[in-house]
Amino acid sequence: MTTAPDTHTERELRLTITVHGRPAPQGSKKYAGHRLNSASGRRSAVLVEQSKRVKPWRALVTRAAMEAMLDHRLTVPLDGPLEADIVFTVLKPVSAPKRRRTWPTTRHSGDVDKLIRSTFDGIADAQAVADDSRIIAVTARKTFPGEHPEALDQPGAIIRLYTLPGDPR
Repeated sequence: MTTAPDTHTERELRLTITVHGRPAPQGSKKYAGHRLNSASGRRSAVLVEQSKRVKPWRALVTRAAMEAMLDHRLTVPLDGPLEADIVFTVLKPVSAPKRRRTWPTTRHSGDVDKLIRSTFDGIADAQAVADDSRIIAVTARKTFPGEHPEALDQPGAIIRLYTLPGDPR
């Protein structure tokens, strides 16, 4: 018995988003007091993002994702199993060596998992994906300008979203 060959076994690049601006990690919250819920009469803690850079970064990602959707003529959010490949280009410290490859491993460059979190939220805000929970595979790296083949010449990120083969149900 022979079966028809599966012609769609590879991931398919669906959207490339280029964001210019300083990537910001999202994650750490600080306590900002309590708020009284007028309906229930209960008090709840108010937690706010510690980094002031997160909101502007998410807005940049959202805007860039919306522009990329227009460029790719994508009219509905990507759905089903998705894969993301992200190259974050971060500021190189003035004190870092100029003539040899270095790695962005300081606190200043941000944790890669927290950079992903703020970036995914910006993509979801743009409605480029049905929900960021649809992204089931991620490859991410941090680099300095000019120190990786896909690095930007300034801080930012290149984000590639792929659909994966198979039935999403």
